[in-house]
Amino acid sequence: MEIIAVSKSVRIAPRKIRLIADSIRKQTLEDALVSLPLLNKRGASTLNKTLKSAIANAKNNHNIHKDVLFIKSIEINEAPFYKRFRPSTRGRVHPYKRRGTHIKIVLADNKSEKSNSKPEIKEQIRNPKIEKETK
Repeated sequence: MEIIAVSKSVRIAPRKIRLIADSIRKQTLEDALVSLPLLNKRGASTLNKTLKSAIANAKNNHNIHKDVLFIKSIEINEAPFYKRFRPSTRGRVHPYKRRGTHIKIVLADNKSEKSNSKPEIKEQIRNPKIEKETK
């Protein structure tokens, strides 16, 4: 079962939050909860809030204890940005963008992943004649 938590329109650039997300992506849930408050980055607190929200969703909505959960995926996407301008010399302006971020954390429990995971075998048979005709 997948548990999802989303934070939208966070006023931090996606590039800055992706650095933090990459550092906790392969960690266990307990390690991520311990390491996020210790990081000296501004986006770490926002990512920590979203992760705690996902754990609360699992507990309250699905009655799943946090010991059986793991981080399945973390998506960091761009939100709409604000266009701003900085005054420059000789009456000119320099435009810049105030970027925002959408954060989506997906947790899954170990029990459902083991029972539902069946190896999928995908075979693709390529026929060069068909490929040339479609192009």
